Amino acid sequence: MNKRTKPSKADIVRRLWEFAALPANDAVKLALLRGEDGPEAVDGLELSLLSEIRRSANGALELKLADRLGALRLLAELLESDEEGAAHFFRAMEKAAEHGDDH
Repeated sequence: MNKRTKPSKADIVRRLWEFAALPANDAVKLALLRGEDGPEAVDGLELSLLSEIRRSANGALELKLADRLGALRLLAELLESDEEGAAHFFRAMEKAAEHGDDH
C-alpha cells in the first residue's frame, strides 16, 4: 500500500485554483456524443467538473457540474486565513509555470 504524503497548503491552493478554472467544454461534448461514436470518443476528455449526467425518456439532457464558485470561495478563505496565503498561492503558481505543469 502506497503511503501518500500530506499535501502542502500551497498544493491545495494550486489544485483549487486549477479546479476552479477548468472549462466545461468536454462535459458538453460528452453529452452530445451519439451511441455510434464509441469509447475512443471519450478518451482525453477533461471531465473533472462533471458530477452527474442524465438523459430522460423524452430526450431531455441534464448535466450537473461541480461547484466552481464554491472552490473559489474556499480558496479565498484559505488565502485570508494565513497572512502569507497569497504569497503561498503565487509561489505555487510560479512553480507550476516554471515546470510547465498543466495539472
